[in-house]
Amino acid sequence: MKEWERKARSFLLMKQIREVLFLAEGKKKNTAQVCAELAQPVAEKLGLELWDVRFEKEGTEWYLRFFVDKDGLTIEDCESFSRAMDPVLDEADPIEKSYVMEVSSPGIERKLNNEQQIRRYLGCLATVKFIRAPEGYNKREFLLQLNDVKDGVITAEQEDGTIMTFPKSDTAFIKLYYDFDNDTMADDTAE
Repeated sequence: MKEWERKARSFLLMKQIREVLFLAEGKKKNTAQVCAELAQPVAEKLGLELWDVRFEKEGTEWYLRFFVDKDGLTIEDCESFSRAMDPVLDEADPIEKSYVMEVSSPGIERKLNNEQQIRRYLGCLATVKFIRAPEGYNKREFLLQLNDVKDGVITAEQEDGTIMTFPKSDTAFIKLYYDFDNDTMADDTAE
């Protein structure tokens, strides 16, 4: 590659990074959002789905966690993604503090973060934890069958057949349920 091609390529990459770092309104995005936008094309190139990105502090350490998925995901897939992300993060330098990067599967009891992910698991059981107990209930956590999701509103069914409808924004998390005692995946409950 010629020197001028390398400079042009670097200029275009820096322009893309600047666009990723700021919204159209000029608001700064949070670290996880920036890293997700940087990671999306890397994941697609490797045939992976970028499931989630989290930037979290545990004790004195900061962790940048990428969760990737595909049918038959292997440790080699995670390693390939990690190696491919290193130069992207080095070039963009979106995090000023030191951190540890981790790449893994979202897991069998994965968090469902958006409508697309919830829609994929309609008919499956999920553990739903609410920020506050729903009106008429004295508990915050439920095991529910996911029946529908539209415009941020989820319809789900309790074991006794009671239907609950609630906005996703009222939940602390929604995670697929796995019955370890019976070795039953959440997908096995959708019949």
